[in-house]
Amino acid sequence: MTRRALVLSLALALLGGCGYSLRGNLPGHIRTVAIPVFANKTQQPGAETLLTAAVVDAFVTSGRLRVVRPEEADSILQGEIVGYQLNSLSFDPGANVREYRLTVTLNLEFRDVKNNAVLWRQDGLQEKGDFRVQGQVAATITSEETALRGAAVDIGRSIVNLAVDRF
Repeated sequence: MTRRALVLSLALALLGGCGYSLRGNLPGHIRTVAIPVFANKTQQPGAETLLTAAVVDAFVTSGRLRVVRPEEADSILQGEIVGYQLNSLSFDPGANVREYRLTVTLNLEFRDVKNNAVLWRQDGLQEKGDFRVQGQVAATITSEETALRGAAVDIGRSIVNLAVDRF
């Protein structure tokens, strides 16, 4: 056996002995999650679809919990978007806004379906995305949507970490 293979085998054995798992410390019976479309309590149309899709993608990519329909799920992640705020970051010499910061705020609840128990609740989870004002309104809207997509990806990753590693 080569030295590299020996080191790898030893590392895997040590990690296995420490109870390390890709699933974190979730209760053993939780292997699936349902993620209904988040409620949108803001005036931003479509934010719920984009954010929910990003969270689903994050769970699928992580492979830690399989995303299924609610009637098949061991757990359910419910969320509501409670904030969508644009703040001015920079201005040109004519006092026109040149750059914005988008802040998205969510409230989340992760439930164990089998035991009908709340595993955790997180209020006020926030992510941000900055974008520059473009010359045309349509280009600026596209920049805002890109910032929202970036924030959504970060939110998805944060939620997967909360769901799996919080215990």
